[in-house]
Amino acid sequence: MRFFIQTLGCKINQYESQSIREAWQARGWRETARQAEAEVVLVHTCAVTAGAVADSRGAVRRAGREASGARVLVAGCASQIDASAFADLPGVEAVILQPRKSDLLCWPKSPEGTNAQGWPGFSISRFNRARPILKIQDGCSHCCTYCIVPRARGPARSRPFRDIAEEASRLLEAGYRELILSGINLGQFRNDVGDFWDMLVRLESALAPTWEGKARLRLSSLDPGMLGPKALDVLSCAKMVCPHLHLSMQSASPEVLAAMGRSHYDPDAVLKFLGSLRNSWPIFALGADLLTGFPGESAEAFEATLDFCEEARLSYAHVFPFSRRPGTPAAKYENQLPKELKKERAARLRARTDDLERRFLEECSRLPGLVMAVEREHPGTGVSEYYVECRLEGPSPVRPGGLMAVRPVKTDRDSLVVVPSGM
Repeated sequence: MRFFIQTLGCKINQYESQSIREAWQARGWRETARQAEAEVVLVHTCAVTAGAVADSRGAVRRAGREASGARVLVAGCASQIDASAFADLPGVEAVILQPRKSDLLCWPKSPEGTNAQGWPGFSISRFNRARPILKIQDGCSHCCTYCIVPRARGPARSRPFRDIAEEASRLLEAGYRELILSGINLGQFRNDVGDFWDMLVRLESALAPTWEGKARLRLSSLDPGMLGPKALDVLSCAKMVCPHLHLSMQSASPEVLAAMGRSHYDPDAVLKFLGSLRNSWPIFALGADLLTGFPGESAEAFEATLDFCEEARLSYAHVFPFSRRPGTPAAKYENQLPKELKKERAARLRARTDDLERRFLEECSRLPGLVMAVEREHPGTGVSEYYVECRLEGPSPVRPGGLMAVRPVKTDRDSLVVVPSGM
């Protein structure tokens, strides 16, 4: 059977697609590079924005046109929210809802003993990129007023520690040297060893005797409410964690956060945490998701977010203007802001964070050395421990997936030009 998988959206979708890919290949199926040659097409959809839903529908329509006669399967968040709209598109054989998505591992056979309420049976032994995602958590039970994800992904669920540790070891043994610990809401991680920070300590303890200094762990998006004394202790003593945090901050206005349903953290407390962390991590990358133009966001509230970016010393940000998502409380709020004002604020916020990103790049360019996770050989490119893009001016002597000691020589737009250490 020839198959083609198109994945839209987040790291978790990418991980699940890889798990399905491995399961199908293990049965002798062959992945094609061209959708038109496939007998089975899986479109893995995304619903994070209205644009992502539109892109998902377009991808399914293209599959129906280009792979005429193929069995088109649709899964993912967008199809979960509006299954009938996707099922009615030309060529679609089945829409697989989220609680049964792991059924795709044995499709078209009937699954045996699938537990729709427990941890889905996804796992990977390799990845189609140089820095594998390691999925440790799924779903969200928080229900922010603007967010469709709880409807799309279901309640929070966490992976058992043994499965996490075994998969991490398996990927490291396969030659990968940077693993990205990912989930939908890591702040709601709870498994048999405790919360996220308990798990991280246990995972490092399991891996460090073999891999300390040879491999590293990168943390994906964290809820700012996770950043307390326990987090500070764990990160300050971490042996394998990249000096990089990415925060689902959204706003630095307590009033806006309350309207978003995110009053469980205080921006001032986040700033205090970051200041304390710099005692252990003098330099670290700091990214944030920022949502501006939320209903009722005042000029003062917006300025508070601008000021936070400067005080926190962000090194980059993902900025989104608020857009109404049908089915969320915020879509019905009466104090909606004009479209042009939302665009203007998003542009100002991007300009501020772009400037901060340039400053951080200059700071990294003055460091005596970096460790690059190699992503491509010709020319050699990759990502430093500080989440800065690095580029060699020639081929990499290290294969993709490996780590390489480099020295920065100059900046080039939004990346660093580096040479192997010793040159």
